[in-house]
Amino acid sequence: MIRQTAVSLFLILLTGCAQMPQWSEGPAKCEYGQGEYKEGWSKDLYTGARQYQESKQICVEGPEVIKLPSYIDLLALPAASTMPVVAVYRFADKTGQRKDSQTGQSFSTAVTQGGTELLIDALKTAANGKWFRVVEREGIDALVRERQIIRSARDEASKKLKQESPGVGPLLFAGMLIEGGIIGYDSNIRTGGRGARTLGIGFSRSYRQDVVTVSIRAVSVLTGEILLNVQTRKTILSYGSGGDIFRFIEAGTQLLEYEDGVGNNESVTYAVRTAIEAAVLEMVYQGHDRGFWEIEAGHRHPHQRDHAGTNEKHNLDDK
Repeated sequence: MIRQTAVSLFLILLTGCAQMPQWSEGPAKCEYGQGEYKEGWSKDLYTGARQYQESKQICVEGPEVIKLPSYIDLLALPAASTMPVVAVYRFADKTGQRKDSQTGQSFSTAVTQGGTELLIDALKTAANGKWFRVVEREGIDALVRERQIIRSARDEASKKLKQESPGVGPLLFAGMLIEGGIIGYDSNIRTGGRGARTLGIGFSRSYRQDVVTVSIRAVSVLTGEILLNVQTRKTILSYGSGGDIFRFIEAGTQLLEYEDGVGNNESVTYAVRTAIEAAVLEMVYQGHDRGFWEIEAGHRHPHQRDHAGTNEKHNLDDK
């Protein structure tokens, strides 16, 4: 019985080390060990154990600027020879989806309501701010009121000085409107998992994949014609694992029960952001293909191959 108890306690410790995260006390301790135990088990038992412990450390991190792959591709665009002026009035959540809740109805939305801000950020990210000129439209009321205050102050000052008021210069108008929204959030596109149990000891792993879809279009202000249209999608992965022990020991007189688990959910906001950034990048390429603007030679173009598997306008190997 003593041996059986020792084995059970060893399994508890093993599952606890494997799944229970260890949090650092502060950002300064994110580099736990400083690579001191990188040799691992090949050196000795102590070094291997410390390296294993180090690999399970989860750091308390400070804020950071998120640079997803789509963000880097946008930055890598060559600057536009003539920067088009665009306006974004609203980029809304059109999914109608609510966040999943196990305790009842949830009033929180499944996706971010800050789509307008994410789209403006993506437009200003293109070519490091040297592709689109974005004018303020979502806060146009506050902008107009502030301009009225400036005009009034200048008029009053000019009266006192008996000079002509300089007024306020005209606002920059846009040639294109960038519209669209988050049009889909599909849950449980793929689900799965595996598990096993024997003698009251079991483990399980599961995953789930959702998909968010965004749509962007560019509209001519002068004619109202839709010039460009793009839809992109991004998967959202969630997974978890856990283990438990439920068995009687000491001739069935004592119950040993233990449960442990951990989960990880990909950020929905980052998924929406990268889908918007990919759509803006594709819109730039699409505008080049349709002759609305030209991208400088030497850029990498990821689509529009012909039937021969090549691309006459773009060299896919160019960086």
